[in-house]
Amino acid sequence: MNDMRAALYDSYGPPEVLHVGTVPVPVLQQGQVLVRVHAVSVNGGELYGRAGRVRLVTGRKFPQRTGIDFAGEIAEVDPAVTGLRPGARVWGVLPRTFGSAAEYIAVRPRNLAYAPENISLVEAASLPVGVTAITALRTRGRLKPGRRLLVRGASGGVGSIAVQLGKVLGAHVTALAGPKNLDFVRELGADEAFSYTTTGPSDLGRFDVIMDTAGTELRAFRRLLAPGGRMISISFDIDHLAASLGYILASTVHGRGRVQFFSDNPKHDRLAELAAYVESGQIRPVVDTVHPLSEIAAAHRALEAGGVRGKHVIQVV
Repeated sequence: MNDMRAALYDSYGPPEVLHVGTVPVPVLQQGQVLVRVHAVSVNGGELYGRAGRVRLVTGRKFPQRTGIDFAGEIAEVDPAVTGLRPGARVWGVLPRTFGSAAEYIAVRPRNLAYAPENISLVEAASLPVGVTAITALRTRGRLKPGRRLLVRGASGGVGSIAVQLGKVLGAHVTALAGPKNLDFVRELGADEAFSYTTTGPSDLGRFDVIMDTAGTELRAFRRLLAPGGRMISISFDIDHLAASLGYILASTVHGRGRVQFFSDNPKHDRLAELAAYVESGQIRPVVDTVHPLSEIAAAHRALEAGGVRGKHVIQVV
């Protein structure tokens, strides 16, 4: 076993630059495990990377890889690793890099955990980035029972988990989503659901926590925060990056309503916590469409088109 299939691109551009090629199977370093990947999901950051919109980070060396999260089973364990065995079902997120859309990946134990036993690995692949919702709502937002939560982008991959988690934490959840997804987010548990095409910030009330997955109109939505409220953004307006980040920075210094931006780097404990929520039935996976690895370009195109419900998942094996 020397080579494997992986999603690659040889230049920045539209989804069509993606193709399936052959690369060497990773050689385990000390303290790593080799995971046979069953499925991954498509995330917004990968779209920016493939399009070359963050090339200061991704660089100009090609071919480049894609994929952040994964679900699969352990194929090999370095002798220095204890507590993990070949054949175990695991899921996780690569630490600030791309490359999980492949048959095998090498990863350290702190970046994975046992996958939930009550769902398939394809379903599991839709969930690992959901740990972002746990960090955003409970740690950054300090969401408590009875508080009012607004989720922007409530039908998407992270937003759909945030809606569910908000209800688990006892909040009153208001969801903003596309007009075709309002019943869907209500089924996830939202107490109220509004279309972002017809409902603007001025049409909404006050909230204790706002979870933003859009990265736009931060100033307008910040005005909806109740005293002491917190707005957590996991995205940014790539077309107005300096202004968006400058506003977030200023809001952490001035004013009662703070806007926080963060890019999560999930670790074992949070992944294990998410697995417990799934196994208890409190959070369920939401898969929009399952695509074979050979159709990864179509999956990217579909996510760019919008209107997604949960995740586009790439089945590798």
